[in-house]
Amino acid sequence: MGSVKIEQLTKKFGDTLALDHVNLDIKEGEFFALLGPSGCGKTTTMRCIAGFESPTSGEVKIGDKVVNKLPPNQRNCGMVFQSYALFPHLNVFENVAYSLNIRELNSSNFFKKPLIYGRILNKKLFKYPKHIEEKVRKILEYVELDQYANRLTSELSGGQQQRVALARALIMEPAVLLMDEPLSNLDLKLRHTMRNTIRKIQQDLGITTIFVTHDQEEAMSMADRVAVMSEGKVIQVGTPTDLYSNPQSPFIADFVGSSNIFKGTVVGEENGYSVVQLNGYKIKSATKTSKKEVDIIIRPENIKIIQNNTETDNSLEGKVIIPTYFGSTVRYELEVGSHNFIVDTTYLSGDRILEPGSVVKIAIEHERVLLI
Repeated sequence: MGSVKIEQLTKKFGDTLALDHVNLDIKEGEFFALLGPSGCGKTTTMRCIAGFESPTSGEVKIGDKVVNKLPPNQRNCGMVFQSYALFPHLNVFENVAYSLNIRELNSSNFFKKPLIYGRILNKKLFKYPKHIEEKVRKILEYVELDQYANRLTSELSGGQQQRVALARALIMEPAVLLMDEPLSNLDLKLRHTMRNTIRKIQQDLGITTIFVTHDQEEAMSMADRVAVMSEGKVIQVGTPTDLYSNPQSPFIADFVGSSNIFKGTVVGEENGYSVVQLNGYKIKSATKTSKKEVDIIIRPENIKIIQNNTETDNSLEGKVIIPTYFGSTVRYELEVGSHNFIVDTTYLSGDRILEPGSVVKIAIEHERVLLI
């Protein structure tokens, strides 16, 4: 079974608390992302699962087995490192076959070991057995690298090297695939391509995959569920849509996507909506809350620039400070009273981009104003 369960996982490095009672329950066959800024504990969590770090306290289960005391080679995990960790003196075939050689070496008797050492050191002098040859060829075809089998990894592109590392992990048929920021060394276009490749392979094989990243776009576009971490703690776990639409804290709202975040005071209720005071303005929200002091969360795409004088509950007047053109969208930074609002609008060919100093009116639907 490829499920992973972490209970009360704590890890200290000297006086530094890297993980603070982390709890996660990852289902078999799930693509699960650990997302957070640098130093939040996501890689340490993965290393504890893989067996490269020993927990200070807590439990790691793979399937029904507690693996805290098992060495990495007995945990049935495949690992793809950020740096790929390929052998530069071996070709693609030999890199992918290496894990099979080591497994066979560990299970062989004294008389077979010299042959295995021989093919590790020199493939030309020592022929690979048929079962290894076929298995390596098959996995290379799967990741579309069969034509590069005899090429040194140093002669490959970044995306090809990443696929070699993935093939080397998959050939062991692990219960769990662990990936530590494997796309961070690739350029933007190649990252997008490899996201689709990794996701397709994961879905085809149904393998439980844990993916560490600091890039929220990667996590949101690839994962079934995401755990957002900060300062060694899991702040929120949910599907990408849950995290984006229903953040449970200003940190989540700010880290997962972009948000306008303001402090406000709930001053009453009107027509079933909460009325919030925001420095001289009043905004109505469909969120019900018993709190007096709240954080107001409004996503930039949920603010509309209106071209007429129609008055609505949540219409405000502002001035354009900076317009930023992104091709399909234009992001405006607006000065509204003492606050700056970020507004994202869809750009259609021929549209006029508002210039700095332009006075505009914005409108926000009640359902799009979240109070935390």
